[in-house]
Amino acid sequence: MSAVLVLNATYEPLSVVSVQRAIVLLLKEKAELLEAAEARLRAENTSMPVPVVIRMVYYVRVPRNLGIPLSRRTVLARDQYTCQYCGATPGRADLTIDHVLPRSRGGVTEWENVVAACRPCNQHKGNRTPKEAGMRLRREPFRPRFIALTFLSDAQNREIWRKYLY
Repeated sequence: MSAVLVLNATYEPLSVVSVQRAIVLLLKEKAELLEAAEARLRAENTSMPVPVVIRMVYYVRVPRNLGIPLSRRTVLARDQYTCQYCGATPGRADLTIDHVLPRSRGGVTEWENVVAACRPCNQHKGNRTPKEAGMRLRREPFRPRFIALTFLSDAQNREIWRKYLY
């Protein structure tokens, strides 16, 4: 458990930081603890729970024009490492990026046109649209709202974080 979700004063996800950084924010009273793990951090004179989710005490202005980079990693994270056609979760190595409207037909590489797909589904779809291939998307592709969404790495914390992210 080395990652801590940081929420703004409005409970909007801001970022994911290390446990050490989260402890500093808590000790300086710039943040408050919302969720903690069962484990505890111990020092000579004090003990505190390991933070999992913290909330900033004061509102932090976030620039809205900050774009999340479109990459294989961020698309897979947005789609939660799940094939958007069959729902399989084969793992990162066996997932591909599929263009809903193929590039050969004028489809562009943008958030609203790319999804994670397992190899068999991507090969079955081929150079066709999902409708032509008789396939349905489980969820329409979208541009992620929060940069923190793309950096979810700690699988154990995901369940705890889920109620703050979705």
